[in-house]
Amino acid sequence: MELEVLESSKDSIKFKLKGEGHTFCNLLRKELWNDKGVKVCAYKIEYTLDSVPIFIVETDGKECKKVLADATNRLKKVVKEASQKLVKIAK
Repeated sequence: MELEVLESSKDSIKFKLKGEGHTFCNLLRKELWNDKGVKVCAYKIEYTLDSVPIFIVETDGKECKKVLADATNRLKKVVKEASQKLVKIAK
């Protein structure tokens, strides 16, 4: 995964997520909406040869990059917990 920032200000960010598709983008979008400071959160994938997701996130004044980092850290915890549960089930 490679993140390329297209536009950025304190309370908004637009970026590309190279190497990702709907699976990860939907997880990230849903997790970002869990932050009460998020006003806008969406992504699009234009179906072209390079089909790179483009995200737009806007907040109510919160530092957008911090909101994105916090959501990513929460996703890491969820994935780790799910992985541990799956390992227990598989044994």
